[in-house]
Amino acid sequence: MKLVSFVIPCYRSALTIKGVTEEISSTMAGLENYEYEIVLVNDCSPDDTFTVISGLAKEDTRITAVDLAKNFGQHAALMCGMRHSKGDVIVCLDDDGQTPADEVGKLLEKIEAGYDVVYASYEEKQHSGFRNLGSLLNARMTEIMLGKPRELSLTSYFAAKRFIIDEMLRYENCFPYVMGLVLRSTKNICNVPVQHRAREEGSSGYNLGKLIGLWMNGFTSFSVKPLRFATYFGVFTALCGFLYTILIVIRYFTQHMAPLGWTSTTALLLIIGGIILMVLGLVGEYVGRIFMCVNASPQYVERQIVKNEKLDS
Repeated sequence: MKLVSFVIPCYRSALTIKGVTEEISSTMAGLENYEYEIVLVNDCSPDDTFTVISGLAKEDTRITAVDLAKNFGQHAALMCGMRHSKGDVIVCLDDDGQTPADEVGKLLEKIEAGYDVVYASYEEKQHSGFRNLGSLLNARMTEIMLGKPRELSLTSYFAAKRFIIDEMLRYENCFPYVMGLVLRSTKNICNVPVQHRAREEGSSGYNLGKLIGLWMNGFTSFSVKPLRFATYFGVFTALCGFLYTILIVIRYFTQHMAPLGWTSTTALLLIIGGIILMVLGLVGEYVGRIFMCVNASPQYVERQIVKNEKLDS
């Protein structure tokens, strides 16, 4: 019998998480040769989410509820849940019911076929236009910065073998980015199509600020390409300036024309100054993250763990 661990980060899901756990239980009851456990991680939700998940944990020996001391973000909550998981296969999904737990058999089938990681893919996402745009930009970012194959779809619903999770958990620094950890651990990844459901309660926890933070995690935590792009752009700008200087000298000696006014010069200085500040900001972002890691900024902090005492008996 293989143990499947379901890891679910929870935020504003007091009204939905019980339905998700019930769907997991009914689905796994129909799958042979599998046992399961559920790890629910409350990412300091402002509603009664932890009250609900701790109640579920007290009623069911298969459920563990973890309460984080503050909001560390979805990816940190996933890392926390993975560290508490014991399964041979770990399945991560959302707390709002949009990721169909009743189709987990499709993911497990591909895992049994030999893939290390299996991501669910959706023909049509039931997200808002803003969230879909954010997902599209994130996909393009991972293609450019992390080398993700264009045909591969990375979503929040995926299954991974234990050795992949163990490798991912070697990353103990702050600013975790799960997709980056997966892509640097294996290339043996595939997609399986599932249906994406409409949200029944609430709204997405991702706003513009959180999406920008997610993108920054992606291309500063696992890639130095932004620094290389900045270097190439700086060389290109310097080359353009050098060629423009030669043009000015040639026009001066051939046409006896000097550059007109200070407007163009001021505009050029503003452009170059803006580029310099942008590059300095990018370098500062990397240095700041190094500083946070050196100072052992926590990936997450657990306030409380709740599980049925029979689990240890």
